[in-house]
Amino acid sequence: MQAASLPITSGWLWIQNGFQLFKRQPMAMFFWSLMTGFLISVSYLIPLFGQMLLIAGTPILTFITLSACRNIANGKPMLLNMWLEPLHDRDTRRRLLALGLAYLIFCLAGGFFATLPFLDSLMSAIDVDGAIDETALISAMRGPFITFGLLYVIISALFWHAPALIGWHRIKMSQALFFSMVACWRNKLPFLAYGASWAAIFFAIQMVGSFVTSLGVSPGTVQILLTPVNIIVAAVLYCSFYPAYFSVFGANYAAED
Repeated sequence: MQAASLPITSGWLWIQNGFQLFKRQPMAMFFWSLMTGFLISVSYLIPLFGQMLLIAGTPILTFITLSACRNIANGKPMLLNMWLEPLHDRDTRRRLLALGLAYLIFCLAGGFFATLPFLDSLMSAIDVDGAIDETALISAMRGPFITFGLLYVIISALFWHAPALIGWHRIKMSQALFFSMVACWRNKLPFLAYGASWAAIFFAIQMVGSFVTSLGVSPGTVQILLTPVNIIVAAVLYCSFYPAYFSVFGANYAAED
């Protein structure tokens, strides 16, 4: 698998191309964004285990998203019965489930190693009677959060392209993780621009919400107004995954054909 090395401007182009994909079939991707948000909300109703299931299922959700975007890019209308077609193959399901389990293990390990150096400061926020000093606890948690954030960048690079590499190219998990890491390293500047652009977009939406609230509109009304906007923006985010993958690994398709 050969990964292309792209200029920094590709990060913004992925978002633009994702928006173009969304415009082709907006209702289909709006539906998928809504369903994904629903699954995320349901996962929080089951403390701990719900989040673990969501993390383990992330590669499957990612592969479904990429497959839908590929169908849209090829001009195929996304019908309701097409969403689960990528999972019809038993071997593909097994590989993606194994990838999800590996992703969960990596995330748990990252959380453990991020917390371990700060364990003493975290424990000091709890007195001998078991009472928690919330201010001290919040201060003590900054270190683990920052450390995990740095570790998660590496974890994300390992798993970013892995669902497509496993599902479409049917290569081994270890190879998929390696190719994904190499691809992300070769394109670290585009991914930096990609992440910064999305951070700016979500920040702008929050600023608009705060501005509307400052005009006297109730926070509940603002939340209602922003909900469809957030769903659409999330749908464009999901659509941008496919251009990011195809621009990096697309040359391999011609070689395989």
